[in-house]
Amino acid sequence: MRIESGTFMMGDDKAYPEEGPRRRVHVDGFWIDPHEVTNRQFAAFVDATGYVTGAEKPVDPSLFGVPAEQVPEELLKPGSAVFMPPRSAPRSAEGMWTYVPGAYWLKPHGPDGPVARDDEPVVHLTYDDMTAFARWSKGRLPTEAEWEYAAAPSDPPSRTQPTQANTWHGLFPAVDTGEDGFKGLAPVGCFAPNVRRLYDMVGNVWEMTSDFYEDDMTLGRVIKGGSYLCAANYCQRYRPSARQARDTSLGTGHVGFRLVYDKVEE
Repeated sequence: MRIESGTFMMGDDKAYPEEGPRRRVHVDGFWIDPHEVTNRQFAAFVDATGYVTGAEKPVDPSLFGVPAEQVPEELLKPGSAVFMPPRSAPRSAEGMWTYVPGAYWLKPHGPDGPVARDDEPVVHLTYDDMTAFARWSKGRLPTEAEWEYAAAPSDPPSRTQPTQANTWHGLFPAVDTGEDGFKGLAPVGCFAPNVRRLYDMVGNVWEMTSDFYEDDMTLGRVIKGGSYLCAANYCQRYRPSARQARDTSLGTGHVGFRLVYDKVEE
């Protein structure tokens, strides 16, 4: 999908502090995928190249910043972070995630869970995994400004829970009513597209961008758009201006990506 160059008001001064200041930004034209990269697309890449994702490799103990003998053995096995609703309200997001050995893009819930559905967004990828797919596809990850511009933020920004997106309905994290038709990930394109004819620019999975979150590169890259875990009572980041930092070396079950292109082959 072609996005023509233009200027827009980026950010939000009245939601989360990290979204401001609201400012005018110019974006050059580019092409963008209409939906997130799916398991089917990623499987084609793996079949063609033999690529092995980060979640399928043993973990480097040096990433923990402590002597290797102090790292639990389970955390050094190949795997990824899986959302598991706690029985009581957690004090932080870390309390909702469990490192599951054997979880990776094809088995997103772990080795004993179901195989990933072809038409759902691919998850459990590191930043390097995403950029490897991008190079193979002759594309790249979008900048934060490109992504937000493509998401077509309203002016003034809307802060209401969207109806055309896969988000959490009910009291998070205890009850997801599935009011929008889904509990967990949804296949791409299940909801109406935005005004730029792009699907799932908010909700379903967070989407990785190429920008660092802050000047301090250790904070990770910016992810945009919120996910199926965003709820009115907890995480109201189902908005184009929403942003968070994401560790680039660990995949999770709620972060995916889509590609942009500086040119397309005729």
